[in-house]
Amino acid sequence: MISLVRQNGHPLIVNADLIETVELTDEGTTVVTLTTGNVLAVVDAPEAVRAAVVAYRRSIAAPP
Repeated sequence: MISLVRQNGHPLIVNADLIETVELTDEGTTVVTLTTGNVLAVVDAPEAVRAAVVAYRRSIAAPP
């Protein structure tokens, strides 16, 4: 799970395994599309979302 922030400033936790695409719109909004079809508009930059997903996956793949 990763933490993101909605456009209205409210934080949310997203299952990183459900993220299908992350894109930046012309208006500067980052849109995260999930495999469920849900679409989230967040203030986090696409690169920040990518980094959060990579960090999450590294944390679960690391040996105990």
